[in-house]
Amino acid sequence: MYTIKVEGHFSSAHNLRGYKGKCESLHGHNWKVEVAVTAAGLDSCGMVMDFKTLKQELEGLLAELDHKYLNEVPYFKEVNPTSENIAGYIYASLKKRVAGLSSVRVWESENSSATYYE
Repeated sequence: MYTIKVEGHFSSAHNLRGYKGKCESLHGHNWKVEVAVTAAGLDSCGMVMDFKTLKQELEGLLAELDHKYLNEVPYFKEVNPTSENIAGYIYASLKKRVAGLSSVRVWESENSSATYYE
């Protein structure tokens, strides 16, 4: 098996509903997102897929979240915008466009991250 990964970034604000603690208040993060694609074999060029294509797909999706109040993004009006749910949202959104998507990892800080994979 082969796996490639790319990273992207976005900045946004959110607050956690139903949470008792600092994160129930409005606050922001500079999020880092890592996307992995896995394949059993390589294409005729010797690649899982073109890094450029994967980066473009990720950047297009992250642009929809960048400088937004996540609680007002339609999906997160019903779903709490936790790191875990953000990773799941990005995964589900990219899965429709990226064959072989294997995981999405979202960092809300240098030492705190959540990963979604099937």
